[in-house]
Amino acid sequence: MSGTTTAGPRRPVGVPRQRPRPRRADRRGPGPAGANRWTVLVVLCVSLLLVAVDATVLHVAVPAVTEDLRPSGIQLLWIVDVYPLVCASLLILFGTLGDRVGRRRVLLLGYGLFGLASAAAALATGPEVLIAARALLGAGGAMIMPATLSILRQVFPDRRERALAIGVWSAVAAVGAAVGPLLGGFLLEHFWWGSVFLINIPLMAVTLPVGRWLLPESTGDRDGPWDVLGALMAAFGLFGVVYGVKQTGGAEPLALGTLVPGAVGAALLVLFARRQRRRERPLVDLTMFARPAFGTSVGCIVLAMLALVGLELIAAQYLQLVLGLSPLETGLRLLPLTLAAMAAGLAGSRMLHRFGPRAMVASGFALTAVAVLSLTAMGREDRPALLLLCFVLLGLGLETTLFGAYESMLSDAPAESAGGAAAIGETSYQLGAGIGIALLGSVMNAAYAPAVAGAPGVPSAASAAAGHSLGEAFAVADRLGGPAGTALRTAARGAFVHGLHVTLVVSAALLLLGALAALRLPRTTECAEQSRD
Repeated sequence: MSGTTTAGPRRPVGVPRQRPRPRRADRRGPGPAGANRWTVLVVLCVSLLLVAVDATVLHVAVPAVTEDLRPSGIQLLWIVDVYPLVCASLLILFGTLGDRVGRRRVLLLGYGLFGLASAAAALATGPEVLIAARALLGAGGAMIMPATLSILRQVFPDRRERALAIGVWSAVAAVGAAVGPLLGGFLLEHFWWGSVFLINIPLMAVTLPVGRWLLPESTGDRDGPWDVLGALMAAFGLFGVVYGVKQTGGAEPLALGTLVPGAVGAALLVLFARRQRRRERPLVDLTMFARPAFGTSVGCIVLAMLALVGLELIAAQYLQLVLGLSPLETGLRLLPLTLAAMAAGLAGSRMLHRFGPRAMVASGFALTAVAVLSLTAMGREDRPALLLLCFVLLGLGLETTLFGAYESMLSDAPAESAGGAAAIGETSYQLGAGIGIALLGSVMNAAYAPAVAGAPGVPSAASAAAGHSLGEAFAVADRLGGPAGTALRTAARGAFVHGLHVTLVVSAALLLLGALAALRLPRTTECAEQSRD
């Protein structure tokens, strides 16, 4: 252990038990006492916001990057995907490393790497340089994300205050993912594409010294050697699995380039799990998954992120390609989802104390399922009032679910394994996002492609090309022109709406499955039981 609890004299009968003093390693910096812990929360949330925004800010800049750097199709795919791939792969490595060498130390290193990589990405002169810079951004993000959550657990030892802090933290994560395209669209209207990375540099230049001054240092169990081989097995295994999951939603889900990385990654993860069970001091304590609250919470995070990211991607395509909105208008339409998520995060602590994790997570899943099923009323015509209501319900439901799941997961994990637990939570977050894009994207394609094939007067080759995506169908329709182009455009819109409805039903079924799984969570929190006592 990194510190010991100070023992006092024997407690006389009738005198209440005193709270033990924090470990020595956790008392550097501001510590959990005093108002400084809320300042620490602000610093951690700013860090998380930058990482979350960078995951989606490049999406709207892809056309500008393509025109300037002229990447090939494969290079463009890696420019977009290498950031989340590297980030998801390294979360466990850096989360457990923070437990060993200090969580603040890893976080500050992440700040520095993130700033340098942002400068390299903004000034990239070729696609290879941009891919390498995005990979370094992913490594910096993997240092930052689990460290923010594990430091938050140390700074807020009281579960009621920690619940409020996690609510703010998870709301910021939701805001960052939604604000990314909106911010990117705004910057592209006024500056060049590199500006989406350049904004990180002054923020990191301020956050690095402020974090070094304000953030407390803490570690977990330092006894025994750090399992370097196990960390590398986890990193490469997660990279293979996440890459395979992402590729499954592509045009050739059964290609060797998809199956081999996924199979190798899964095999490495199996070997990693066996290695951890045999070690006296494992890198990741897999026995945490035997705890009903921890294992169930991780599964709920995966299901919630699956629904959130998959639905956001499809909704953005629907708003732009079917309703004809601009990227900025699309971001504004999605803004109520973000605001509702923020409200749910801020109210989450009170809700958790009153209703408990089980009711909170299950009701969040159920509310999200209702919102998703309500979205099936969308068609080719714009219905802004319905969209507003459904997006508000989506934001409330998903953030309620994520809040309850994250709080239960962190509170159920041992304090010395906070970094590893946070890394597992963030890995499940990224894995759920990847599965959501792959799974719901595959369902969407399976429903869309056959429906677009029967457009009258359209050649079979053109119909086959139009079946790849709605954007490609519009490009083919523009080339055809005349009645055939008009017919293809109309058929493609109808096919996309049909595929959207099918995808929404599948998503609702998965959300209801999550509501059933949430019934394994604890009925009440520890602080609620103490209040009643």
